[in-house]
Amino acid sequence: MAHKKGARRKKFKKRVSELWHSNAVRFGILLPLFFLFTVYTAYYYERGKSIYSIGDSYWYFLFAFVTGVVRFSPTTFVGRAITLLSSVVRICLYGTVLAKVSSVFINSQNQKERGLAKLNNLTKHFLLCGWKSDMDKILQAVLSASPDLTPDQIVLVNEAPPEQIAQIRSQPDFKELNYVAGDFTNEEVLKKALIKSAERVLIISDESKNSTQLEIDSRTVLAVLAIKNLNPSIYVAAEIYDSKFENHLNLAHCDEIILTTEYEHNLLATASSGKGFSNVIRAMIGTDSKAGVTIEQIPYKFYGKTYGDFAKEMSESGDKKSMLVGLLLNTGNFQRRRRDAIREAHKNPNVEKVIDNLMKVKTLKSNEPVLLPDDDFALRYGMKAIFIKVKGGSKDEDGNK
Repeated sequence: MAHKKGARRKKFKKRVSELWHSNAVRFGILLPLFFLFTVYTAYYYERGKSIYSIGDSYWYFLFAFVTGVVRFSPTTFVGRAITLLSSVVRICLYGTVLAKVSSVFINSQNQKERGLAKLNNLTKHFLLCGWKSDMDKILQAVLSASPDLTPDQIVLVNEAPPEQIAQIRSQPDFKELNYVAGDFTNEEVLKKALIKSAERVLIISDESKNSTQLEIDSRTVLAVLAIKNLNPSIYVAAEIYDSKFENHLNLAHCDEIILTTEYEHNLLATASSGKGFSNVIRAMIGTDSKAGVTIEQIPYKFYGKTYGDFAKEMSESGDKKSMLVGLLLNTGNFQRRRRDAIREAHKNPNVEKVIDNLMKVKTLKSNEPVLLPDDDFALRYGMKAIFIKVKGGSKDEDGNK
């Protein structure tokens, strides 16, 4: 029992000591005591001369402490010394408070610039995870491909050196970029980037570390898993080098997969034929081309009809600068497609048909292109049209040209 009392006494003394050594507690105790000391000392020596009541003394020193203006003229040496001491303490206190407030703001700004601060008031923003040496060109291409996207809606998430991030943000076009420093496979880092309220994510093959292509692709898969776990409804596009990781990304419900190495090899192979394929492809997808491939929403009235009906309508529209070349199947987010399938399944009284439809949803391939399908190909919800047309035309409901 005595041992417990001794332990409690030591704990109590330790807490009192910690409180006393706290600057806030010291200011909270010493400052009121000093104020009372100046008020009563000045009243004692100046009573009947420049101060006629204790209330006047309170008012004079409170006014002087707040504004720095002395409203009375002390006549005694002690009164003058107390008034001068009060002014010195006020100046020191204001300087300390100002320095503390400035330190808080500067520290907050430094944390924001270094990507250590949590973002606020961002919704439906775009996350760009990973780092490449030509990041400024990637950002410029992203902004060109999405005219509705502004730099303040983009959040960079990577572990690049701070000076490289500062160099990017020093450019006028990118000064409003948001930045979160850290491993984009880490859930806490993703939460700082407000992943739950984001709309789209692009994961590029990260070159901020001296990693092999195998390690880079592995981190990309981990990032997709972490992102989909935190926000299943977000649209995720990921870049990988090796096609053997494609199946892992499909299992993680990655909405769009960019096989960089395969694209490069195919481009080189087509160029070797000497037929100019590479120039055609560049014209199709280049941001500086006057015309190219666009993805647009199919009007609702064509759902349930055939591709032939839609193609006929487009050819009769009179738009000679637009050509329908195919369909993009299973567009949008996997979770949304699954919800739509479940909603449709509930309308079917046949249980076996319901189960069969739900199983088909799991095997769907996201954003699957079908070029020049048969005229009797049925159109349904979740499909979009692929056009070759002059840029600057209409946009679909998602803002894509």
